[in-house]
Order: sequence, then C-alpha cells, then structure tokens
Amino acid sequence: MFVRHPSAPSIDPRIAEALSQVCTSTLGHLRDHGFPRGLTPNARPLKFVGTAVTVRLPHLDSTAVHVAVDDLRPGDVLVVEQSGDEQRSCFGGLVSFTAKTRGAVGAVIDGRINDIEEMTGYGFPAYSRGIAAHTTRISGIEGSINVPVSIGGVVVSPGDVVFADSDGVAILDPAEALEIAAVLKKKEDAEIPAREAIAAGGRISDYSGAAKYFA
Repeated sequence: MFVRHPSAPSIDPRIAEALSQVCTSTLGHLRDHGFPRGLTPNARPLKFVGTAVTVRLPHLDSTAVHVAVDDLRPGDVLVVEQSGDEQRSCFGGLVSFTAKTRGAVGAVIDGRINDIEEMTGYGFPAYSRGIAAHTTRISGIEGSINVPVSIGGVVVSPGDVVFADSDGVAILDPAEALEIAAVLKKKEDAEIPAREAIAAGGRISDYSGAAKYFA
C-alpha cells in the first residue's frame, strides 16, 4: 500500500538562521535524546538546517523516494527510513541532483547512498550509514510519504527541524528550536573568555569544574 500525506509547514526561517550559528555538539552537552545513531556525512565540512520531509521504504523498493523528492521545497531535508535495511542505497546521483534542484538543503538516510562522487560534485550534503553499490529498485510494492519514521533510534515526524553539521545530526521540535538555539549561542559565547584565560595560562579543569573532583 502507498501512503502520501502533504508536507508539513516549513520551519520558521528564524530557526534555520539561529541554528546555523551554533553546533550540534553544543546541544550534545545539554541533552541525550534526539541524535540519530550510526550515521556519517558524505563530506566535511557540512552544515544544514531544514524541515523534515519523511519517507518510509519497505527495504528494496524506493518508489516513494522518487515521488517525494519531486515535491521537495526550498529548505526541506529528505529523511528516509529503510525499514532496517542498512545495506542497500536508496539515494544516488540523480535523486540528489533532483533534491538540490528543488532547493532541498540536505538528506538523512537510514540506509546507504551511492554515486558518491557525483553527489559530492553537486555539493549536496547527506548523512547515511555509508556507501554501497547495491541499490533499491522501483518495484511498486509499497511506501509512505510524510509519516513518522525511525532514524537511528530517533522518531522523526514530518515538519521536525533537522539540525546537522560536521559533528552529527539532531532532531528538534519546531516549537522549542528558537529557545534551544538561544541557549546554545549563550553557551558557546561563554567559551570565548575561557579560551582567552586558557591562552594566558589558565586551566580548562578550573573552567569546567573538573578540578574540584581531584582536589
């Protein structure tokens, strides 16, 4: 059976602007959930923030990917669950070209990718489980577009914020994203005087509080 829901509203442009100025690893200092596991980028440096357009595939059938990628909007991120298949690629050169042409800012694939040199040449950023020559096919079996999916142990809903950089990927609720961005910016700004102090002979363990445990 094929299921196709409309895309969720695009995230507030202020969210993309604010998160583009901070790091996913700063968020990693503050929370433990929302980070898909086992995914790596196709190139570094890398940075994208966008609206999740989700796809669920039944292992080898990528029919739904081809339909979904045609309808991507500027600022979207294609997020694909392959029902546990970590070996096949559903995302290659022509698909990445289409995504970039539509204005998508990236992709997160819980499976593998192919045509890596072509994709890198387009400058299209993607997180995946690696590279493979073994691919999915257009089999017309089933697939779902804009439904909740599971990516690396994280549930991603249509319209979620996909926050990615060279360190990793985080999934955020749009309702909390601006507040989180402000907290991350404040934390990163606080490190500026710390670096100055360390450069002048100060100790990182005093700044972080680690020193007191060895007193």
